[in-house]
Amino acid sequence: MFRQYYKQAIAQLRQHPLISAISIVGTALCIFLIMLVVMMQQVKVAPFSPESNRDRFLHVSYVSVGNKNWSKGSSSNAPLSAKLARELYVPLTTAEAVTIYSHVTEATPLSLPGTPSVTADVRQTDAAYFHVFDFRFVEGKPYDEATFNAGQAVAVLTESISRAIFGTEESAGKEFLLNHAPYRVVGVVKDVSTLATKAYGQVWIPFTSTDKTENEDVMGEMSVTILAKSRGDFDKIRTEAEKRTREYNKKLEAACGAFLINRNRPYDQEKDGIYVGANNEPDVSAEHRKQLVVFVILLLVPAINLSSMTQSRMRQRMAEIGVRRAFGSTRTELMGQVVMENLVTTLLAGVLGLLLSLLFAGFWGDLLFQESRQLLNASPVVSAEILLQPSTFLYALLFCFVLNLLSSCVPAWRASRIPIVNALGGRAH
Repeated sequence: MFRQYYKQAIAQLRQHPLISAISIVGTALCIFLIMLVVMMQQVKVAPFSPESNRDRFLHVSYVSVGNKNWSKGSSSNAPLSAKLARELYVPLTTAEAVTIYSHVTEATPLSLPGTPSVTADVRQTDAAYFHVFDFRFVEGKPYDEATFNAGQAVAVLTESISRAIFGTEESAGKEFLLNHAPYRVVGVVKDVSTLATKAYGQVWIPFTSTDKTENEDVMGEMSVTILAKSRGDFDKIRTEAEKRTREYNKKLEAACGAFLINRNRPYDQEKDGIYVGANNEPDVSAEHRKQLVVFVILLLVPAINLSSMTQSRMRQRMAEIGVRRAFGSTRTELMGQVVMENLVTTLLAGVLGLLLSLLFAGFWGDLLFQESRQLLNASPVVSAEILLQPSTFLYALLFCFVLNLLSSCVPAWRASRIPIVNALGGRAH
């Protein structure tokens, strides 16, 4: 049956090439715009290396501090100190692993003695960082806990930075100058996309090898990512973290009158990606409503135009509809045929729109996915691994189906209600 609908749809496209072309292009542009919006949201939550475990991540990017001597609702907000992160989150027993790392990367000069420097984005981490995030090592290995605790000056480089400094990707064991201090390369990894906001960097070093965290107390320059054993453990982890926060607040308030404001942290990957400022808790439901409004607008406008075109084609097929009705075709069967024929056209346009969105995101990803809150040394790199997610195709198929229903159901229903005699005479009333 579907094969017959397909043949009839293709025949209709050939009979009216201009209208068909306008219909397909209009639908393709609609799917193109919607899929760009979807992709901009997906890159924040879809798993890809080295953030392949995003569905098991919980993040604490900021800490909020209040004080009993301040006005009600006032708070100070900033990334965490390493000291606070170690006290609140590292001891969590319900988590698989917990890592502490610098909240943002820092553009830093790298060089060999007597050679021009190369600027790279450097992120300071602990040893657990390379367990939580699955980097692809091409040579060497990450620094371990003993190296981290000893504060040794070691580093992990990306392939491109290794080539820029040493002229080769095989640089494990070699030394270079990081901000004029000697560091030894222990491993080289494949380049990381800036879209992996927690794992991104071009050079990774132990934060114990610098003096940045020495004077921090509650607030500092660090973030925390917790790797849960499964999503089912999220509530347990939050409960344990909240308990530790209450215990910490007792000591903090007794010492200086200050206290931590939890704001339901830690956040999962989706919630952490909604930036509303550290002094407010992200509202996932409100974000979903905003996305729904955008999708409805992007679907309704072309659906109205496509519905008019479908109605025009129905007028030209009045005699055919009358004959079908005269030979026993029911209104339901007639509506189903029109909808299915229109679905074939919509799917063809949907494939075109999806391909356009993938090509646009691949070639102009630096415009589409530019991180506005942090100046980075590298432009966004959008690979096939990031874009070609199963959910991408499911979303495209869903939008094609919805657009088809919106644009064909009303014309099909109206055509099925026309009296047989009028339809045979070519009249649409």
